[in-house]
Amino acid sequence: MNNLFIKVRVFFLVLIFFTPIAGFAESPSSTNALSLKELVEKKNVELQQIQIQREAVEKNLEEVNKSGGSLKKELQVINSNISQLNLSVKANTLTLERLDLEIDSLKIDTEKIEEDINQGKLTIAKLLVELQKKDRENFLITFLKNKSLNQSIAEAQTIVNLNGNLTETAGELREFQYQLSQKLTLEEQTKRNKKTEQVNLLNRQYIVQDQKSEKQKLLEQTKNQEKIYREQIAELEKKQQAIGDELEKIENQLRTTFDSSLLPIKRPGVLGYPVGNRLVTQPYGKTKFAERAYKTKFHNGIDFQASIGTPVFAAASGKIKAVGNNGRLQYGKFVLIEHENNLTTLYAHLSRYVVQNGDKVNEGDLIGYSGNTGYSTGPHLHLTVYWAPSVTIKSFPGAGIVPVGITIDPADYL
Repeated sequence: MNNLFIKVRVFFLVLIFFTPIAGFAESPSSTNALSLKELVEKKNVELQQIQIQREAVEKNLEEVNKSGGSLKKELQVINSNISQLNLSVKANTLTLERLDLEIDSLKIDTEKIEEDINQGKLTIAKLLVELQKKDRENFLITFLKNKSLNQSIAEAQTIVNLNGNLTETAGELREFQYQLSQKLTLEEQTKRNKKTEQVNLLNRQYIVQDQKSEKQKLLEQTKNQEKIYREQIAELEKKQQAIGDELEKIENQLRTTFDSSLLPIKRPGVLGYPVGNRLVTQPYGKTKFAERAYKTKFHNGIDFQASIGTPVFAAASGKIKAVGNNGRLQYGKFVLIEHENNLTTLYAHLSRYVVQNGDKVNEGDLIGYSGNTGYSTGPHLHLTVYWAPSVTIKSFPGAGIVPVGITIDPADYL
């Protein structure tokens, strides 16, 4: 045997006896693994059924929103929101159960691969021992000690076969180690998904309670009478009009200082999408809806389709400049993030926010959940993009703080 081959064998010995081997229990039977996969599939079917129910509730909600404003309609909207959220909570629970099953299944796969790796290392060790025995004799002695040429050739062939088996087993071992790495990565990702679902479940349960409280508050204020409700709506519209007039004056004054050259170059990807569903229900600018719904006849952001309780993410890294709740006026519950590229983003009509003023966030971080708060006709996410130097916070009686500034079409940067 040449020196190179001796070095290779020494390397494998080091690999076998000094590489840590993860401990493993006796691998569960394939029946158990199969049962887990069947349970995972069952959970997927249940989740599909819940999704069908959620879509039915959303369709019903769309029909309700087409009717004129009334106490009955608002109560129907709240009830639909609660139904939708309860389905989302149920989906979260099922997803968590499915993820637990997937984690158990991955553990079984991992243990089986670890067992194969250990078996492969033992096989290599045995092959090396056999080769070491053969290596003590040179080819001349091998030929002389045997009674026939055939026996000598057969023994030489055995050495060749041992080398071939060693190479093949080493290749299998490398493949097993790659599979183990892939499974461990997938298991870690599944555990992260589980944490995300746990957070969503908890927050959606809070939102359900908020919706129930809102319904109870509405019934107490109106005493279930349409006349009282309409009087309250008329008063809210007056306040909304006053806020709109004041904000328009401030924005017009700010535009005199606007320097568009300080904005980032218009290109896709400067901002990430704040929700998973990219369907735009109302664009930026003078839309048909804005002409009949807003005094300014102008929509200062983009609306995304998003049912109540949909996770909302930061469009870019930055610092939370403000969080607030305008009640049934203006933006309702909102989050304002200031970025380092002279842009500031506003996320409005939320059902819940999970950040605080001064927090630092990265692009894609969870900041809240979409909703129907503020001056809104139905659940969605409103995204406004401001020229950051122009943003100021204005306080209004009954509405708390309201952001104001020079707005830009978000589509230029998404």
